[in-house]
Amino acid sequence: MEQPCPPGFASTTPAASAATPATPGASGVAAPSAAPGSGGTAAPSKGSDGGTACNDNDLSIGLSLWRQDSGQNVLVTATNVSGKPCTLYHYPYVGFGATIKGPLGPYGTPPRAIATIAPGQEAYAGVYLFRGGEATTAVDSLSLGYQDRAPGSNRDVGRLDLLLAARTGTLNAGHAAKVTYWNLDLRAVEDQLFRPGTS
Repeated sequence: MEQPCPPGFASTTPAASAATPATPGASGVAAPSAAPGSGGTAAPSKGSDGGTACNDNDLSIGLSLWRQDSGQNVLVTATNVSGKPCTLYHYPYVGFGATIKGPLGPYGTPPRAIATIAPGQEAYAGVYLFRGGEATTAVDSLSLGYQDRAPGSNRDVGRLDLLLAARTGTLNAGHAAKVTYWNLDLRAVEDQLFRPGTS
């Protein structure tokens, strides 16, 4: 089992996918049927429905692509490297440097279970970068931030800035870019990205 990288840094090793993406279409992957609806994070907060919110110091972040996807989606894998459970609330705040500042809006519906991760456990979110045929912009960095229990919290807090060159290479993003909710189930994230309406 691969050892997690230090807190706040992304792994350069692509994460293993639990499912093969849907049969590629014109853009290299079956696109969703409709457009999907550098600093630390704030101090942890507690909530009766999930517990202490995760922050940069609790997590090792990995970015990877699906092999048959033609770069239309990015998988964000968050591994708890702290000594205590923490919760990834709602969806991550994602932007692309000065090009697309974000945060991107959410794609899909929230999972039934809140993404509380024990030490060594992982949670996942998928970034939907563009629709087929949409004009895109090349991006070379991805910013990542976390919410507390209250939806929309921490929007103005500085985010971790991840350079993409050694992780995924330059990506293309459009103005329809969205991000899924955090989920403990990788297959559920893949279903939302590649098979919308099945999760």
